[in-house]
Amino acid sequence: MSDLLAELDTWLDANWSPDLTVAEWWQRLGTSGWAAPALPTKAYGKGLSRNEAIAVAQRIVQRGVVGAPGGLGMLLAAPTIAVHGTQEQIDTYVLPIVTGQAAWCQLFSEPGAGSDLAGLGTRAVKDGEEWVVNGQKVWTSGGQVADMGMLIARSNPDVPKHQGITWYAFDMHQPGAVDIRPLKEMTGHAMFNEVFLSDASVPDSGIIGGTHNGWAVANTTLMFERTGLGAGGHSAAALCIPGTIAGDLPKRVGDFLREAGPATAGGAGSSDTQKLFLRLARANGMVNDPIVRQDIVRLHTLHEVGRMLALRMKAHAAVGREIAGAPNIAKLSMSEINRQSRDLGLKLLGASGMLHSYTTAGRGVIEAATGNPSIAHVTELALFAQGPPIYGGTDQVQRNIIGERALGLPKEPNEDKVKTWAELPKNG
Repeated sequence: MSDLLAELDTWLDANWSPDLTVAEWWQRLGTSGWAAPALPTKAYGKGLSRNEAIAVAQRIVQRGVVGAPGGLGMLLAAPTIAVHGTQEQIDTYVLPIVTGQAAWCQLFSEPGAGSDLAGLGTRAVKDGEEWVVNGQKVWTSGGQVADMGMLIARSNPDVPKHQGITWYAFDMHQPGAVDIRPLKEMTGHAMFNEVFLSDASVPDSGIIGGTHNGWAVANTTLMFERTGLGAGGHSAAALCIPGTIAGDLPKRVGDFLREAGPATAGGAGSSDTQKLFLRLARANGMVNDPIVRQDIVRLHTLHEVGRMLALRMKAHAAVGREIAGAPNIAKLSMSEINRQSRDLGLKLLGASGMLHSYTTAGRGVIEAATGNPSIAHVTELALFAQGPPIYGGTDQVQRNIIGERALGLPKEPNEDKVKTWAELPKNG
């Protein structure tokens, strides 16, 4: 590991300059393999282990250097295309991701196909060398700043539902054909969107993993999502936003510097949030309360177990094995960490936990009135905690998968494999 970090330090010394634009810096970082070092070398990575990749991200932050592009392109699209795409597709789609030129969103869930994702109804109809797409997607994170989308659509309704789906690399820049509408959350933010597709088009070359083979490709994406969202699955990302819509690419990269210091990795804010809880407990005199101390240790333990599970999964993958149900367990662990963080944070705030503002100005008013700058962070974390057990596959779906695929329990009886999608009853 020391040799790897020394190599990174040498490269940073030779290439980093705060006077570069964001686009120039990410071009250097992405083409060198340091932006996404866990990707294979053929996909602009370095083929590093998960532990090594996290150490690289941490060292970049420790050096006071702007890190790699964040978002779903790096988390989901790039690794999925690296697994299922051709080299031409990797060059076309992965390179703009690791260099920050393209931001991606995920066009999976639908109003009638969330937990039962394979029941999706968005249609893709072949027309010459392209496909015409019509339908509606929902809970699309970052859709408003996305250049590309990971689209799964029904390309054949006359076969069982899992067999007639195709995974497309979808161009979001189609005025009149792609309508993005933000959905405001209880936190006051609008991370999610609903997306309406009306005679949108995608070429044959945008099909990843083969026509009608989209369910297998989508499961790869979901595996990366559950692993990435799970406890121990995060690493530091840059404060600037990738893609052509956000407008950060031409800006001076030095203006996005975060303070140099120890980086963290883990779900729900990891050790940063744990340190915040310790500060709050000390400030309000609750640090010696045995129940509060037990809650803090429980939260720390959940993070550590999640981190070790992530390392174990990577070690198995390195020798061609996998742990049945491990990504689903990681996703469940992340949900529990968020719930524990919600409950502990509100306990530490006491009555102040009832104060929340949905605007930046309002947060300033609360801070001025209470003298506590942490209230907004804790209350937003508490409100947000209801989301992770739902998005990325609900906790109930994760338990079903663990029961069926890891424990060998029987599936609920259904006709999914014998009736075509067109013959099945529809949700909603």
